[in-house]
Amino acid sequence: METSIHTIACNNLLILFATIAITGIICSKASELMRIPDVVLFLVVGIFLGPSVLNMVDIGQFQVENQLILTFGSAFILYLGGKEVSLKVLKNVKVTVFLLSTLGVLISSFLMAKIIGLNFDISFMTCLLIGSIIASTDPATIVPIFNQVKIDKKVSQTVISESALNDATGAIMTVAVLSIILGGEFSIQDNIYNLCIMVIIGVVIGITTGLLLLYLVNDSPSGIFKDYTPIISILSVIIAYELATYLGGSGYMSCFIVGLITGNKQNFKLWLSQKHYDADCNVAETLGTICRMCIFIILGSQVQLTVLFQYFVPALISVLGFIFLVRPIVVLSCALVDRKAKWNKNQLLFMMWVRETGVIPAALCGIITAMKLPGSEIISSIVFMTILITLIVQGSTTKLVARKLGLLQEKYKIESVND
Repeated sequence: METSIHTIACNNLLILFATIAITGIICSKASELMRIPDVVLFLVVGIFLGPSVLNMVDIGQFQVENQLILTFGSAFILYLGGKEVSLKVLKNVKVTVFLLSTLGVLISSFLMAKIIGLNFDISFMTCLLIGSIIASTDPATIVPIFNQVKIDKKVSQTVISESALNDATGAIMTVAVLSIILGGEFSIQDNIYNLCIMVIIGVVIGITTGLLLLYLVNDSPSGIFKDYTPIISILSVIIAYELATYLGGSGYMSCFIVGLITGNKQNFKLWLSQKHYDADCNVAETLGTICRMCIFIILGSQVQLTVLFQYFVPALISVLGFIFLVRPIVVLSCALVDRKAKWNKNQLLFMMWVRETGVIPAALCGIITAMKLPGSEIISSIVFMTILITLIVQGSTTKLVARKLGLLQEKYKIESVND
């Protein structure tokens, strides 16, 4: 009987994956024809396939598999994002990136607490908890969009780096506020210390893992595993994430650093042969596509439409305040003090607009709502409304806004004219 139950569960999981894969392929093709980011269609279709509508995709009975997809998928997409970042470009905007991923999260959390408090009759600490959850941006959303819409490198790499680094700040802020709500002890000094530890460990593990594994696949006698470069790349993500997490660091930051090292290997006098480089790129691109499909279709399937409709108007007002008031204040507060970056008006406007929310806030929301805290339905409603609006509205208009602001790279400017 036990074997039969396990067999049925295994078959259901395979059918679920096949459904997601087929749906993802169709959405990817449709996104090419419609000229919008594929993650937008993944999310929308996921909502319709989920329990709230057609009930064809329900990950609820596969909690371990769901966590595996969210964790590895986000880590690998973050790794791919790191590969797209140039150290030369990042060096010139490091102050802005640091401020956005630390001070920016704090400003966003407290301003959103004020806005949510005006729209909902809940305690300030619950409002601050919601603000902390949605304060961090999401690399799993931003990286795929920027891979499809090529814009000014200085801007895109700043936003990608911000999304890679601010999950640690957002997580610490969320835990700190939660500890106050649950009546535990809270210490600003301890939380700042924990944040620094997460950052330092994540960076150190990322650099160590990236350099060591890159050394083993480089095009020299020392590259004894160069024939297995794609496999080593996947292993580097898993090792970096797990080791950093085990030691108390930020696993996502560690994966981003590994990608950063890999994408800038020439700076460390390490190269791959063309054959192994092409193989690695092909496997990474394919796996990245699968991760995007699974993450966003499953994420969409978990949206509870009844809860969204119940608090639709106040949640919508809160999210609009987040987009049009909070984000601009955060960008101006963090970018204008960085004189070296020499930001112009159009670059600032674009950074104000692009700040999609996705997997990391959704995961934090899932943990919080599972604890059945007072106001958990309101928390869920605002978080998923933020995810839906920022992803669908901002994600689908990224190329349009970049074109209007003159930030598209040259060949994409020509394509946009023909759209």
